[in-house]
Amino acid sequence: MTSSSTEATPKQAAEGSTPTTSATTSDVPAFGWSGYAERVNGRFAMVGFAAVLVVEALCHDTFLHWAGLIP
Repeated sequence: MTSSSTEATPKQAAEGSTPTTSATTSDVPAFGWSGYAERVNGRFAMVGFAAVLVVEALCHDTFLHWAGLIP
């Protein structure tokens, strides 16, 4: 079966010939200052912020006090 797509198969990506793109965008995952890395970093920051809000709601205390950073 032939494919008209120009994307690499997982086997080709493992061999290093052509990198595969992200599942949701045409960006190629890369280390460093890339758009893909910044998008993933922003998503993790949003999850962390939501987790802090949940901790504050459940403990009825500020996160800084709960973590022991302020008395």
